[in-house]
This record gives sequence, C-alpha cells and structure tokens, in this order.
Amino acid sequence: MSNAAFKMPEHSRRAALNDEVHARPPVRLEGGWQVVYLAVRHAPHERDAHRDGFRGIAKSHGAEVPAGADHAIVSGPAGLLLKWEGHSEFTGYTFLAPGGQSAAPEALLDRAGWSKAATSLPGEVFVAVSLDLVPFEGASPPPKAFESDAPTVLGGAIAEGNAWAYTDLRIREDGFTRFLVLNRAMGPGQAGRMVQRLLEIETYRMMALLAFPVARGCASRLAELEAALRALVERISAAKSEDEASLLDDLTRLAVRVEHLQSETGFRFEASEAYEALVARRLAELRELRIPGLSPIEEFLNRRLAPAMATCRSTSRRIANLAARLARASAMLRTRVDIAREVQNQQLLAAMNRRGRLQLRLQQAVEGLSVVVITYYGVSLAGVLAKAAVAAGWGNIDPDITMGLVAPIIAGAVFFIARRARRALTQDEGSA
Repeated sequence: MSNAAFKMPEHSRRAALNDEVHARPPVRLEGGWQVVYLAVRHAPHERDAHRDGFRGIAKSHGAEVPAGADHAIVSGPAGLLLKWEGHSEFTGYTFLAPGGQSAAPEALLDRAGWSKAATSLPGEVFVAVSLDLVPFEGASPPPKAFESDAPTVLGGAIAEGNAWAYTDLRIREDGFTRFLVLNRAMGPGQAGRMVQRLLEIETYRMMALLAFPVARGCASRLAELEAALRALVERISAAKSEDEASLLDDLTRLAVRVEHLQSETGFRFEASEAYEALVARRLAELRELRIPGLSPIEEFLNRRLAPAMATCRSTSRRIANLAARLARASAMLRTRVDIAREVQNQQLLAAMNRRGRLQLRLQQAVEGLSVVVITYYGVSLAGVLAKAAVAAGWGNIDPDITMGLVAPIIAGAVFFIARRARRALTQDEGSA
C-alpha cells in the first residue's frame, strides 16, 4: 500500500518487499501455554483450499482473514490464538491456549474448530506436535521434567540458558510428538520465537527426510542404468559401422530413462537440501547448551539427520554423474559417426577426382579426334573448291596437290584454335 504522504515516485512492490522481513511473525507468549501444531502436506494448487478453510475457522470465532494472505493470526474466546501459514508444499496450523500443560491436544483442536473444518480440507497431516510452555522458577531443571517411555530423551538449555526444552521425537499413541519447554527467564517475544523455532525444526526435519525414501528407492534403478551404460560404452568401442544405428537407438532409450529419473527426483532432492539448511539454521538459533545426562537436540539431529541427507546428496550426484556420462557416450558415438562420415566423404571425393581425370583424358582424346575430323572436312572443302576453279577455267590447278598442300595448314590452324580455347576455359575456372 502506497503512503499518501510520500511524494516521490515509489516502486509498486516496495511495500510488499519491505514487509517480507516481517512475514510469519512469532506469537508473544507470556506465562503458561498449550500449543498444538499441525503441518498438512498437500499439492501446490490446494493451498487456496486451506486458506479458505482457515478463513472459515476464523469466521466462526468472529475474526476475518484477508483474501490472498499467506499467513494470519486471529484471536478466539478465552485467550485462544489461531495461527495459519501457507507454504508451497504444506500448510501449518498452530493453536495456542493459555494455561500450561494439557494431556489432550484433541480437546484444543475441537475447541478451536479444527476438527470440524478438517473433514473438508485436502492433504494429509504430516507433522503433529503438542508443546507445553510452562513457567519455571529455579536455577536448574528438575531431573524428571519430561516423562517418556522412549530410551532416548533429548534436551538442552535454549536461549543461552533462559529455558530448557525436552522431547523424545516419538509419535505417541494419540498421534502427536511431544515437546516441553520450561521457561525460566525468557520474555514474551523470546518465548514465542523459541516455540516457533522448535516447531519449524520438527517440520523442516520431516520435510527434508521426504527425499530419503526416494533416494533408497533409486538405488536399484541407478545400478541398472549404470550397468546398461557400461555395456553400451563397451559396444561402442567394439562396434562396426553397421552397428551404429542400433547403438544410437539404445543410447536414446537409455537417455530417456535417465531424464525421467532426473525429472522424478530432481525437485525432491533440491527441496531436501533447502529444508536441511533451514533445520541447521533454526538449530543454531536455539543457542542450545548441554544439560548433564541428556543428548542435546542439535547434536542428536545432526548425528541422525546428516547420514540420511548424505545419502540423498550422494544419490543426486549419482544421477547427475550418470547423465554426464551418458552425454559423453553420446558425444563419443557422434564422433565415431562423424569420423566414418568424413572417411566416406574423402572416398567420394577421391572417386570424383578419378572420374574427373578420366573425363579430362576422354575430352583430350575427343579433342584430338575433333582436330582430325575438322582437318579432314577442311581439306575436302579445299579440294572441292580447287575442282570448281578448274571447271570454271580459272587455271590449271590439280585438286589433289591443292589438298595435300592445305592439309598441314588447316590441321595446324585447328590445333592452335582448340588449344587456345582450352587455355581460356582453364583460366576462367581458376579465377572462379
């Protein structure tokens, strides 16, 4: 929106780009809060349906959501807060109720109106988190702060020791992953940021891991394609000219299969790298310190998430290397075909040169015969003229003697004229 008091020419996107740094702000949390978070994965074109669904939820609480918004925070009765964030692959719903711990996240969802609206929304729940933000006074966390049957409980002092965060990253019987944050000295803004970062870490961790089953599923296909390419390269090295057409067909079919594999996996692997970077950034922003006896959240995730992401990166590189090797094999085959074609062209040119030389010799032979024939007709014409002169009484001329005398003269003249004409043609071809 343009400022009416601003008199200078203003870029149409200035306000939108400036407000981007304020997008998806955290909720200020003071005191105890129960937080239930859901990430619903859906197709990109289904995000509008989730926006409309949240607008319906907000309307049931007497609030309005701007049309076309990508995020919104609305208030409900008794201090209830509802937050919605739209993303390209998923939509995040956060429901916050003051009061501290609760063992029934479904009760908060029913209270917020989600359970009724969810039946008409597309997609599937991909992340479900129940987080309790509890005020705590004390210099050290209690030893049994987080109850869990899991063998591994993760925890660390976050916000440089101003709070303690716990989780086991297990999906419990109610379908939720539980987090506990004991707030010792965080202010409302910092508490909201820490809660949001924990929820984002869990969401982006799961989104990053979507590429892991894809990478494992590609292993057998990659091995098959690599073996097929090796066999093709060996065939190219030992092939004859008559095999090149079938080799080209096989190489084209293999290239199509590799291209399909790249198309199927490229976006997922690239998105996984982006989500992994977001997880690393959010973990760093926790500013976590170790709690004696517990594995820190950042350390645990780096140890468990890194191998899966390394597998994804390795698979992505294998596919890229396979495509590059396929391109080199295609270039090798094209070079082989070009060389064979060049040899054929040289042979064709040599044959054309031989035919040209034969034509030249034939032309020279015909030229010699032409001199003889023209001389013969010229001498015969001289004899006829001599006979005509004798018959007319112009003198006593012997036609035979006349023909014998003019024969070398006519032959020399014809030869000279033919040679001069050939030289003129040769000079014209050279200049052209």
